[in-house]
Formats: sequence, structure tokens, C-alpha cells
Amino acid sequence: MTAAIELHGLTKRYGRVEALTDLSLEVPTGSVFGFLGPNGAGKTTALKILAGLTRASSGSAAINGVPVTVQGGHRGEFGYLAQDPRFYAWMSGRETLEYVAGLHPSRRRARSAEDLLALVGLSEAADRRTGTYSGGMRQRLGIAQALAGDARVLLLDEPAAALDPIGRRDVLELMERLRGETTIFYSTHILDDVQRVSDGVAILDRGRLVVSAPTAELLRRVAGASLSVILIGATQSTGTALAALPGVVDVAETARTGSESHYRLAVSDGATAAVQAGVMRLAASSGLVVASNQPEGIDLEAAFLRIVEQERAA
Repeated sequence: MTAAIELHGLTKRYGRVEALTDLSLEVPTGSVFGFLGPNGAGKTTALKILAGLTRASSGSAAINGVPVTVQGGHRGEFGYLAQDPRFYAWMSGRETLEYVAGLHPSRRRARSAEDLLALVGLSEAADRRTGTYSGGMRQRLGIAQALAGDARVLLLDEPAAALDPIGRRDVLELMERLRGETTIFYSTHILDDVQRVSDGVAILDRGRLVVSAPTAELLRRVAGASLSVILIGATQSTGTALAALPGVVDVAETARTGSESHYRLAVSDGATAAVQAGVMRLAASSGLVVASNQPEGIDLEAAFLRIVEQERAA
């Protein structure tokens, strides 16, 4: 699959502070791609560089193959939604979109205001003043204005931040509807949202890319690095015996319930199957009953925290 967004060695310095360091990343065409990181990680800086709102100190970026510059020659390739978008409160939703569409060359206006309002679910509120819109409605209108120039790439900065559950649901459902037709690259700190809608994810920490992968693959990779083992009849020496198995990096006894002992085994890359086999052999030779011997289930929040913690400990 071709890349809609390409970043190569992108670095941004503010005096002595380096907000981005050698960021290289590709976002596949038609994907919904989450850009994660703690506050201050550099996510907004990267999006502003892509939008031509600030200049990189070094490196390059392109959207749909068009180089990104502050002169804006690439601006017809994307739509941009900043955090907490605001509009002229006295304008209606329809007037807002007609105004924004007038800023684009006519050849870029493939969608009418009516089409955009229908797409984002605001047809019934089209003639209401935007000053009466809820936070979720403003976010949806913001996405509609980002699409007003028939952009095939959307850059969204925290599109669901500070919204109530209904507003978040509305924005996520809209992003899902745009999947395949439009490439969506968005920053967020709401990891449940990323796990729900994103095809791919990149994690940024202190300006550096930690990992980039399809969401499902990342979860499998992190989950595969640990096993949940429950043994019946374990003794004090069982943990030591588990730790001695080839491929086991660390063992933690997480709970003991009656005759059941619960262990979490951290394993080296590619050793999951071998460690599972070793657990079975150990149980057979020690007279233990194996109640569980499976890769540990994990969600994106746990994976994110584990990846960032490992990066900082390195």
C-alpha cells in the first residue's frame, strides 16, 4: 500500500529544546492512523509541520507525494483540524462551510455544503448558529470544514479531546465512515478510541518515535511477550523453576487463590511457544495441574504504558 504521509528524519528545535528528533514515519493511504504519546511528546508539533504552520529544523515531509513547505504548495492535499475548533458564532453551520469552501479553488470543491453536512450528521442543525452547537457538533463541523477542499488526507489534532461520551462516539463513528475514502492521521491521548477505530498506530515519546505498527500487530507483539500461567499445587520453589526455563526473562506471582497460583512470565522475543512447552514439561515432572498457559491478554493502554516504560528504562 502506498503512503499518504511520509516523514523522513524530521527534527524540530525551539532554542535548546528539541521537540522532535529524527522522526521517520509512513502512514498508509486510506488508513485511520493514531498518533500517540504523553503530553509534550511532540505530536502537535509534527502535525503543525505537516500543515505548514511551522518549519522543521531538518528533515522532510510529504503528503500524497507533494513536499510540505511553509509556503503551502501542498495545502490542497489535506484538511486540518486544530484542537478545540472555534467558528464565527453568528454563522450557521451551512454558512460556515460555504465560507470555507470559498477559500478553495473551484476545482477542489467536489463536495457541496449540503453533502458535507449530511456526511457529518449535521443536516438538521445546518441553519442553526454555530454558537449554539455542542462540543461534539463543533468537532464534526470542524471535520466537515477540513473536507471542504475535497482533501484526501485529514490531519486531526485531538479530535475527541474534552468531549462527553456522546460527542466522542459521534466523532469516532464519523472517522470510521471515512475509512478507505480518506486517510486520517490524528493525535490523541484517549487510547480506547485508538483501539476501536485505528488501523495503525505510532507512539512518540520525548520527541522520538518508539514504535509504529498496525494496531492488531502491536497488541499481539506486546501480549506475546508475556504469558499468564495458573498452576494448581505449586510450591515456593515453583516460581524459581519457572524462572529457569529457557526464554523466560522474569517471573512474578500475581495472585494465590486456594490451591491456584497465578504467574506472569515475561519472555524473550520469539520464545512464547517454547516457554509454553517448558511450562507443560515442568508441570508434568512436578505433579502440577496447568489451569492456564496462554499469552497474556492486553489492551492498548497497557501496551502503551509498557512500551514507554521500557523505552525510558533502556
